[in-house]
Formats: sequence, structure tokens, C-alpha cells
Amino acid sequence: MDSMKGQGGIQMLLTAEQEARQIISSAKNLKLYHSNMEAAHQKKISETSGSSGSNVKRLDEETALRIQSLKESASRVSSDVVAMLIKHVTTVKA
Repeated sequence: MDSMKGQGGIQMLLTAEQEARQIISSAKNLKLYHSNMEAAHQKKISETSGSSGSNVKRLDEETALRIQSLKESASRVSSDVVAMLIKHVTTVKA
């Protein structure tokens, strides 16, 4: 009867060891998956940040060109606008 208990105890230990190995294997796989997901996330963040910076630079350049264009247009028509305003202000209607 002691030999039956011994064999049953050994079988329980072997089963527990096998379950422990499965748990450890699952934990390692989960850790690897987490590492891969974190790396992909960091890569996406760096890609997004880079394109965001280039978009900001591009928009700044476009804005500067537009401002320059508007200033040139304003300087071309400003004398005409002033003349028109003076004419309307100084004209007396009866």
C-alpha cells in the first residue's frame, strides 16, 4: 500500500511539474508578445512624431509664402485704395 501512495505521489509531482512548465511557457510567450507589441507601438510613435514634425515645417513654409504673397498684393493695391478713400471722403454730394 505504501508503494501505491509513493507511485501516486510521484505521478502527482510529475503532473504538477508538467503544469508548471506549461505555465512558465505561457508566461514567456506572453512576455515575448508584450515586448513585440511595445516595440511596434514605439515604432509607430516615432514614425508619427517624425511626420508630424515635417508637416509642421511644411505648413510653416506654406504660411510664410502666403503671407509674403498677401503683403505683395496689399502693397500693389494700397495706393489705389487710399486714393479711392480720399475721393469718397472729400466728395460732397448735394
